[in-house]
Amino acid sequence: MGRGDEVYGDWEELVGAALLGTERRQGSPQALLDAAAVQTVRRRAGLRPAEAGPRPEPAPVDPRPAPPMAARRRLAQLLAGRTAAGTGGGRRGGAPDLTELLPQWLAAAGRYGYRAPAALVPALLDAARARTDLRPQALALAGARGMWLARLNPDWRFALRGGVGGAGQLPEVTDRAGVERLWQEGLFAERVALLGAVRAHDAAAATVLLATTWATERAEDRLMFLDSLRVGLSEGDEPFLEAALGDRSRNVRTTAAELLSALPGSALAGRMAERALACVGPEGVTPPAECDAGMLRDGVVKRPPSGRGERAWWLGQLVEAAPLSCWRDRFGGIGPAELVALPVAEGEAWREELHAAWCRAAVRQRDAEWSRALLGPASAPPAAGPGTASLAERAKLLEMLPDAERAEWVAEFIRAHGLSEAFQLLGVCVVPWAGALGRAVVDALEAAREAGSYPWSFSGVMGLAERCLDPAEAGRLSALTAGAEDPAADASPGAAAYWAEAFERLVATLRLREAMLSELAPA
Repeated sequence: MGRGDEVYGDWEELVGAALLGTERRQGSPQALLDAAAVQTVRRRAGLRPAEAGPRPEPAPVDPRPAPPMAARRRLAQLLAGRTAAGTGGGRRGGAPDLTELLPQWLAAAGRYGYRAPAALVPALLDAARARTDLRPQALALAGARGMWLARLNPDWRFALRGGVGGAGQLPEVTDRAGVERLWQEGLFAERVALLGAVRAHDAAAATVLLATTWATERAEDRLMFLDSLRVGLSEGDEPFLEAALGDRSRNVRTTAAELLSALPGSALAGRMAERALACVGPEGVTPPAECDAGMLRDGVVKRPPSGRGERAWWLGQLVEAAPLSCWRDRFGGIGPAELVALPVAEGEAWREELHAAWCRAAVRQRDAEWSRALLGPASAPPAAGPGTASLAERAKLLEMLPDAERAEWVAEFIRAHGLSEAFQLLGVCVVPWAGALGRAVVDALEAAREAGSYPWSFSGVMGLAERCLDPAEAGRLSALTAGAEDPAADASPGAAAYWAEAFERLVATLRLREAMLSELAPA
């Protein structure tokens, strides 16, 4: 027995001495620690071992191949979030940000049909827990093993509540009994995944399956299930959606109305067209005087947001839900470009309201011709655009255009207006930014550096370029890195160092992305 046992008694006395100080017990800190060590051993040795619990069932077999060894090592590095080799310290410097490359690794691995290496599944689940943006791809990669682990660790239960992983546990969509059993008894995440799988195989069968339990589902679950019908939406969904217009949940009713208005041939779209055409025509704009019961049932929200007038709010909802095809006959056969250019006699306020509603309709109905007309030429000043000056609305309209046309439009916008206004537009362009778009981004960055622009205002674009620029641009950027030490005479203090560091990091990241993607390619 040591000196600590002579001064201190049981565990409670040890805790009291630690809190109040050893001086009051005429002891020393060393004696307190010795006594604590002895008491800890006694407490542990005095426990009787409990009976072992039942061993969990083995994890389901995932038939997908594992990534190549080099790609596995890269995933471990990305999950650890370490900086690139040869760098350290608190400042990022010119090192690539590996955590921002993880989504691209996961996306590429998903395209190749890989499964997560078994040893890295826990780290992958931890990453998905910390970052919700990673969850769909991370859980898909983790697959059935990830769902199996999530049932054993409370920290990973998020995967069971709303994830899309575990597809390996789904029955074959042609197995009617298995589908019915999982739909009736499965976890919510499994039911969401099952509905998506059935929807992809047979869209009509998905609505039939959903109808079997619709009346007993919770409102928030009905909303989630209804939202899944956006994929593969067709005229065959109209009866189900029309019935959902009478749902007891306002959010469900609104979503059902939105989906129906995306079907130009639906009865709801026809009713909305009749109302909208009565309000807007060559003679001018006359907004509705009231929001009647029929409008309410068809999804029109009566109370406007703060700062919006009631009649303008109702008008916008009618126009955005009406089929865009109805306007050609109403205005004498002219097309979208001519229609958008027409003046509105009642003034600029009604014109903006009408054009904003047409923008929402073009996105909802995925109409490229109307989107093109509302965007106008990329070289025109945003404030003078035919449809909208809002960059957020322009970004949504751009998504309706084919990939190549979208990239060319944004490239022209950057050449005309620079990068400062292009951040949201770049976010909807297909990755990697190649060809004209990649060249436009690199040229604009070089022009901003040479003009002595305030460098930190471009940090967002730089970060986006690291993730999205074509790695083939690394060669051109290397030349810019060499010249980044000569800023303009009136540049901000520290600008030269920022630009040099930013270009160095961009080049390093592009080369790392190129290596990362090559490692994932099957042998």
